[in-house]
Amino acid sequence: MLFTVICKDKVNHLDVRMENRPAHLEFLAGLGDKLKAGGPFTDDDDTPIGSMLVIEAADRAEIEDLAGRDPYAKAGLFQSVEITVWKWLLKNPESS
Repeated sequence: MLFTVICKDKVNHLDVRMENRPAHLEFLAGLGDKLKAGGPFTDDDDTPIGSMLVIEAADRAEIEDLAGRDPYAKAGLFQSVEITVWKWLLKNPESS
């Protein structure tokens, strides 16, 4: 089952994002094939203001655990985190 994890950063927390970015990227790399897509949301000046991930997990409990272990979450970067089941219908490279 696929989930989107949509996170919005707290205002004026770019320094928290940048300080924790290496650990965040290492965490995501450790997800292996479970991580299907990801990247930051930016404002009009290309400054990161949030994140979106698409992750495969068995159930909501697993994705909530993963989201809580993200170094960005642990550092208190996010104002909000929204987890939603997602069906990858169009241009899914894994569909036959």
